Amino acid sequence: MRAKNLTHFDASGQAIMVDVAEKGETHRVARAAGRIVMLASTLGQITDGAAKKGDVLGIARIAAIQAAKRTSDLIPLCHPLALTKVSVDFELDRTEPSVECTATVETVGRTGVEMEALTAVSVALLTIYDMCKAVDRGMRIDSISLVEKRGGRSGHWLAGKPSAR
Repeated sequence: MRAKNLTHFDASGQAIMVDVAEKGETHRVARAAGRIVMLASTLGQITDGAAKKGDVLGIARIAAIQAAKRTSDLIPLCHPLALTKVSVDFELDRTEPSVECTATVETVGRTGVEMEALTAVSVALLTIYDMCKAVDRGMRIDSISLVEKRGGRSGHWLAGKPSAR
């Protein structure tokens, strides 16, 4: 398998913002996921609505949506995009006390929304950490990854599928 060139560097190795002017506009979707592992008592406070700072998952959802919209302000070479949809879902796991976050981001444009989905998940999990750190400083954020992307020249990519590697 031939290695692809890194797209954010010119021929002399200088950082560039990728030129997407010649690319066609398509419907683009990216889904990312990650989780935060915590003490069972911390998860209990989140599910019972007993966290001192309020509705942890509601605030984390809003933070994730806001982060997706502001990704180009955080990641230097990302294009600013007009997002058409951002959805954020949480799944609670009581066996390994954790919260999994999945963000789905959509646009119609010339470049994908993978970074926006990854940023949304990261900020959601960081918000959960921030809101719960007073009771559980040992929380661990992990497994943040792209799960799926659709649209554009490269088409459909799904994590874990042979064509995805």
